[in-house]
Amino acid sequence: QRTSVVTLRKLTYHLRLTHKNSKPPLSDASWISGTKLGLHSKPKMPPCDFLPEKYQSLAYNHILEIHKKHLSPVATAFFQKPLLLHQGHMEWLFDSEGNRYLDFFSGIVTVGVGHCHPKVNAAAQKQLSRLWHTSSVFFHPPMHTYAEQLSALLPEPLKVIFLVNSGSEANDLAMQMARAHSNNTDIISFRGAYHGCSPYTLGMTNVMAYKTGLSSGMGCRSTMCPDVFRGPWGGSYCRDSPAQTIRKCSCVPDCCQAKEQYIEQFKDTLNTSVAKSVAGFFAEPIQGVNGIVQYPKGFLKEAFKLVRERGGVCIADEVQTGFGRLGSHFWGFQTHDVMPDIVTMAKGIGNGFPMAAVVTTPEIARSLAKRLLHFNTFGGNPLACAIGSAVLEVIEEEKLQENCQEVGTYMLLKLAKLRDEFDIVGDVRGKGLMIGIEMVQDKMSRQPLPPQEVSQIHEDCKNMGLIVGRGGIFSQTFRIAPPMCITKPEVDFAVEVFRSALIQHMERRAK
Repeated sequence: QRTSVVTLRKLTYHLRLTHKNSKPPLSDASWISGTKLGLHSKPKMPPCDFLPEKYQSLAYNHILEIHKKHLSPVATAFFQKPLLLHQGHMEWLFDSEGNRYLDFFSGIVTVGVGHCHPKVNAAAQKQLSRLWHTSSVFFHPPMHTYAEQLSALLPEPLKVIFLVNSGSEANDLAMQMARAHSNNTDIISFRGAYHGCSPYTLGMTNVMAYKTGLSSGMGCRSTMCPDVFRGPWGGSYCRDSPAQTIRKCSCVPDCCQAKEQYIEQFKDTLNTSVAKSVAGFFAEPIQGVNGIVQYPKGFLKEAFKLVRERGGVCIADEVQTGFGRLGSHFWGFQTHDVMPDIVTMAKGIGNGFPMAAVVTTPEIARSLAKRLLHFNTFGGNPLACAIGSAVLEVIEEEKLQENCQEVGTYMLLKLAKLRDEFDIVGDVRGKGLMIGIEMVQDKMSRQPLPPQEVSQIHEDCKNMGLIVGRGGIFSQTFRIAPPMCITKPEVDFAVEVFRSALIQHMERRAK
């Protein structure tokens, strides 16, 4: 530590000489500000009145042995030493050693209303004591109650609900619907899209880590993602977000040249890569796995129109964006002022309980019924539906959509200041409580920060009590999607942790 302080003093002295009469560059400014905080100061974690149970289960080394011997060899766990989580309470997680963490990833954008929310717990326990499972060959009130509640939250004519168990299942079914209704085959999705990891949906998932050399997803075609930060076009007014890119443009706020350029690319896909008639177009309102990528305002509206002219239907994948997370609207497609033909949803629908749904129009539902006897053993089971109803009630009663708007905007503006302070923070973007921080080698090149450097920042955040996610084609983007109940003091803590981690990274660079 003493060596690093000496190094820092020398660098600071050099900066004062060379930048005496001018504002320091962003990369140097971060160092100067670091001297005020102290390089190794650890931000104080906000209080939590919940006391977790003492961990009394399997030893950590035994867990590692079991995992290596009996579970998938695919490496998916975060961190060099994977966390062994023991208990959760609202926005907090506790590991087997009793350490507390602020959860800013929500089990991959899934725990919407908070870990083990009391009302959701109570609904689950009540239904567990009454009826777990029957399958949909019998009727039961929880399924019909939930269907009525969910349909009330969707606009006409999106009123027919198919209940399934996961996002991949939902998107599988939506593909079948699109093809059955249109009598066409080709499905279009964005590069960088993630729509699932099943054999069908892998065709629409366009992230290299998930692609396979095996045959899958026949009839799927990718098109350019209209990414206004990393793509060829983008400017100062493109996104529906409090935080815009640092790229400059000559556009006025209501006319986006980048959107027009990306639409031309979309037209090129329609004219060269698919048949004259298509089955459908899948789009996440904001790309999740690709690092919270937002499109230019107005893009989806024009793209939907072009797809419908080719006989296709438009599918909004709300697996990550739905249920109020974006703040201004309950559904992500509403933020684009579009009306999809099919909506898929999962993750936050059950607050972590396996549950998903496909919602469509009566006309498309009838087209599917004519072509397929669709049946799902566990879809719409009593326990899932009781939990789903409780989740919807909590979102409304605790005004969690409004909290996403207020606290999310607050966090975006604070993180945007970090982008201005550190040269390696290339972009801050998002809406509500779905936020991305893209790390770069420098703002001029926009080249991704090497994965090992991003991983170390990720580790440093964890060591200070903050859990965030990762995303992007090069795993260069931090994904922030906390439970929707978080508060501004918790945001203050998270931003200070991230800032401290960036300072520690700059220290390692200097060494």
